[in-house]
Amino acid sequence: MTVPMPAAGARGGDREGRWRAADLARTAGVSVQQLRNYVAAGVLPPVGRTAGGYRVYTGTHARALTAARDMAAGHGWATARAVMRAVHTGDLDAALAALDESHARLDRERGELAAVREALDTVLAHGAPPAPRRGLRIGQVAAAVGVRPPVLRLWEERGLLKPDRDPATGYRVYPVGEVRAAHVVALLRRGHHPLAAVRAVLDELRATGDPDRVRGELDERERDLRRRSLHRLRASAALHAYLEYLGHTAP
Repeated sequence: MTVPMPAAGARGGDREGRWRAADLARTAGVSVQQLRNYVAAGVLPPVGRTAGGYRVYTGTHARALTAARDMAAGHGWATARAVMRAVHTGDLDAALAALDESHARLDRERGELAAVREALDTVLAHGAPPAPRRGLRIGQVAAAVGVRPPVLRLWEERGLLKPDRDPATGYRVYPVGEVRAAHVVALLRRGHHPLAAVRAVLDELRATGDPDRVRGELDERERDLRRRSLHRLRASAALHAYLEYLGHTAP
């Protein structure tokens, strides 16, 4: 969202031009009250007043609003507020740190997605695990997947396995689907895949039951990451332009 700049000398003849609050709000697609909220939150710089007490918005506010809206589209309003507030209080290091943290979160998400895709590829490369005809007890499942029963209980505590309970004895009973899940967990843990990736693969397989649909879901998430990364790129360009206008980009 780019707010058009007023012509130099417009509405008062100063270097930046002047905006009436209603005009700036309408051009940006927000309310006058929202403009005031932005000023109060530090998203926009402080506003001067005329001798009659009216607020004076300038081209600097229009530029700040453009940067803030692009920042919000790329990084979300929480990061946009933190960055713009830091810029307007003169703490450029804090602004850049908040921006870096937002990029780091996206990078972590990209890494997690890559780990899930790698884990899914490992599962698919080994084919479908053997399926019993009926549910199994914990000792039987442990023997089938090559681990000890305490390991299965640990996986259950971590939310990876969801066995039933025999109503008469209270013993764990693993239905066919959970036996398959135990095979998947054992396979991925032997390959040192992180628990978060293992859980994500299991959740997707439980939800869809179709590896191809899981791949499709991962592809969609990857496209979303690309879209958000491009939005962040645009936000960085908008912020740089605003910092340059304020004179903060000189080495």
